[in-house]
Amino acid sequence: MDFQVVLCSSLAKVMPQGTPEKSPIRNFSCLRGENFAFQVAFKSEDISWCYPTGAVRVEVKSPLKKYIRIRSVENVPVSWIPDGMDEDVVSNKTGLFPDVLRDLEDGNIIQSHRRIWRTLWFDVELPEKCKSGKYDITVILHVADMDKRYAGEKDANTTFEEKLTLEVIDAVLPSQTLKCDHWFHSDCLCTHYNVKPFSAEFWRIAANFMKAASANGINMLMTPLFTPPLDTFIGTYRPRIQLVKIKLDKGKYSFDFTLVKKWIKMAQECGIQYFELPHMFTQWGCEATPQIWATVDGKEKRIFGWDVKPLGPAYRKFINNYLPALKQFFEEQGLKDKVYFHCSDEPCLKQLDQFKKCASLLTRHLKGWNLFDGGTLDAYKNGLPPIPIPICPERAFEQFLQVDVPERWVAYCCFPQEIYVNRFIHMTSSRNRIWGSLLYRFNVDGFLHWGFNFYYSGLSLKPVNPYKDTCCYFTYPPGDAFLVYPREDGMPEESLRLKVFGHGLQDMRALRLLESLIGREKVEKLLDKASPEGEMHMHDYPRGEKAVLALREKINAMIKKNLKK
Repeated sequence: MDFQVVLCSSLAKVMPQGTPEKSPIRNFSCLRGENFAFQVAFKSEDISWCYPTGAVRVEVKSPLKKYIRIRSVENVPVSWIPDGMDEDVVSNKTGLFPDVLRDLEDGNIIQSHRRIWRTLWFDVELPEKCKSGKYDITVILHVADMDKRYAGEKDANTTFEEKLTLEVIDAVLPSQTLKCDHWFHSDCLCTHYNVKPFSAEFWRIAANFMKAASANGINMLMTPLFTPPLDTFIGTYRPRIQLVKIKLDKGKYSFDFTLVKKWIKMAQECGIQYFELPHMFTQWGCEATPQIWATVDGKEKRIFGWDVKPLGPAYRKFINNYLPALKQFFEEQGLKDKVYFHCSDEPCLKQLDQFKKCASLLTRHLKGWNLFDGGTLDAYKNGLPPIPIPICPERAFEQFLQVDVPERWVAYCCFPQEIYVNRFIHMTSSRNRIWGSLLYRFNVDGFLHWGFNFYYSGLSLKPVNPYKDTCCYFTYPPGDAFLVYPREDGMPEESLRLKVFGHGLQDMRALRLLESLIGREKVEKLLDKASPEGEMHMHDYPRGEKAVLALREKINAMIKKNLKK
């Protein structure tokens, strides 16, 4: 039968009607405690025209079999690609692109489709106690052969095999030191699943999504003390989600943090270490106050929002009561160093005076606490924010390298679209994974991205189904708004992009291990040598599947060599 099978690395993106390239490496290596992944693509040419799909049963033979999870790579529609993209992409044309990782049906069955490539994703989740050594992994596809079936043969299957060797090096992948933050949009979960905030079903779903974040290196969580004032059209409000219960009786405030404590406990059980708090003023200029609700003299009502001035006496009074109570709560929980406050997101120079005035309301209460915001170098030189997160990141980040900062962060949102690294759906996976090496090279303390699970259109005007709309109604580059897909049963389906980014964070951890063995200077030389211009920069780094895979194999080889010394 005419059936093609190709072994691919985790960095391949196999288009349904493309031509997948075979993995440039068949002998891989990794550390104990690491997630390793690879792919197998297949296509049938001769399935009957009257029965254009066929069943394929997937089998794995390996001493590591019990650690291997098999999923299919499903395609999603990309209906819009912004102008200005460079050529380091899978395609600049709209269409179907691989992104969703979906568990196979019972019996590890997947359907093949005539003349369309399908792909299997294999995770090898190695425990820290895994014995070192070389392990063969053989993937066997049992394909229903229609010609044999029509001929009445008892065994109507034909088998196809692909094999690789994985060497487990005798060293444990170190713990992650990077603070990794992707905004967790709790209201999007409520909207998509039609559940009430903080109902039993909400807690179940939120925990599922938290676990998916933590499993891929995300260790900081946006915590909705009140509805975060982000990506909202002026005068409108996102669905209310507020952990803090507020009472205002006869002009006196009181606060109940019971739900906050429950949130923190659940998040920590899911692997979260740090907590990001919502911005205290509206996005893009501190023009108004966030949506905050309270029980006022026995009646629940919205007490702040677009209609309340940020510097007025009412909000000043609230802040002067709220922040001391909140600080006391976090100190009691032993979380002072694990909590990050915000003033307002992405103020520009024209808004700097307003930002300063608003921030001063916070800083008088937050000395010794973490306060960070997206901002420009000029804003930081003017004293704000205390911990800057460069916006329009890579260009701005290299400017920030020239100044001392309390913590070195980097972030991106919607951009960049050319030259620099990113992970839009239509971009190459190598451009995504190299992030980890760059984060190490520039000794970054924290990484922030705005979209772990944003399922609204631009400015949150209406909900979108990410399985059908990956651009949030022509607002954001494909996939920029989310890294997981909301399965019907309340479980997230990971994206290929999330897994590859997580592998990049593992590269960063492996580099830290190598640094402990040979020193940072030699590791930096290794990274510089692997870069096209001889020195790694945000704009100059190893490009392409082969180069990025070879770099990690070189790192592993040096770890193995120096472990013996």
